[in-house]
Amino acid sequence: MVSQEQRRRQLAREKFLRQQQRRTDARRKARVRNSVIASVLGVVVVGSVALYATDAFKGDDTKENAAAEVTPSAEPTPSKAPDPCEKPAPGKVKSLSWKKEPAMTIDTSAKYTMKLATTCGDIGIALKSAAPHTVNSFNFLAGEGYFDHTKCHRLTTNGIYVLQCGDPKGIGNGGPGYTLPDENLKDKSLKNNVYPAGTVAMANTGQPHTGGSQFFLVYQDSQLPPSYTPFGTIDEKGLTVLKKIAAAGESTGAGDGAPNATVVIDKATVTKS
Repeated sequence: MVSQEQRRRQLAREKFLRQQQRRTDARRKARVRNSVIASVLGVVVVGSVALYATDAFKGDDTKENAAAEVTPSAEPTPSKAPDPCEKPAPGKVKSLSWKKEPAMTIDTSAKYTMKLATTCGDIGIALKSAAPHTVNSFNFLAGEGYFDHTKCHRLTTNGIYVLQCGDPKGIGNGGPGYTLPDENLKDKSLKNNVYPAGTVAMANTGQPHTGGSQFFLVYQDSQLPPSYTPFGTIDEKGLTVLKKIAAAGESTGAGDGAPNATVVIDKATVTKS
């Protein structure tokens, strides 16, 4: 028969174990939260760029980017919100790669706009002349059909609020085979290390001059170091589309994963105005 003193000790031991478990769970959740925020700050690539940095904006040392996904194994996958987007247009992603940056063909004194016709709606972007190499590259890639039928493969909804696109593989490790120089890092729109809602910027490896084809669209003010070339501004209609995508959430429930919405760029076009 268990004595009263033994029962008291047993209850105390069980209480201690419950407290330890709660502390362990709290530390695990904190690590997940911190990894989500840290993971949107760099991209590893040589010859292309993913917006997964040091585990978030990051890729590998080949001519393609690689990115580490932040997916907490202990957390259950939440049920998805209804998909607010349409089915993708017929067609397949092209497998294209080049050894060097395309020759400069744009008129640097002219204005250019980019239109992303996506399954979730059109996103119009006014391109910035202060980033001529980046604009020239996007003009070239769009003309080659490089972005057509590609998925926007990453959405962050915690700490940093961006949709990442531009990888023909749709998984965060693709690129055009060449890199671009950093440009326009002192843009007047970047104040107090904040990329404001409506910004379009290049992903990179966290190292200088490692932009490729992957880019991110900011749908809510996001604190980031001024290390990612800002090269465009999203129009009001495009911001509405992005917020619709964000409202559908992402796949992990931790604030960083594939968007629940089926976001596919049916067609990307760059136009001189």
